[in-house]
Amino acid sequence: MANVKFDDYLNNELKNNDFKNGYLTEKAILESALTFAHAGAKCGTVSKTTGKISHVPQSTIARIECGCNTSIETINKLALALGKKLTISIS
Repeated sequence: MANVKFDDYLNNELKNNDFKNGYLTEKAILESALTFAHAGAKCGTVSKTTGKISHVPQSTIARIECGCNTSIETINKLALALGKKLTISIS
């Protein structure tokens, strides 16, 4: 099998609407998790402290940081606990 650049492979796969929808959904979930993790690190809080302030279980916070999906309500509670404002951008 010939070597294929990942970007070429991905662009080819993104032509399939089912793949594209799944890819974009997972990408958004992971971007949210990364944003939350960076916000927590920037504020100097850890998930246990954030959990106490936001009344969200530490186990839920750990799952979010690992890329598991959660509700906007939970993300909003965590944003408020970190002194951040939740915004959603449609590009």
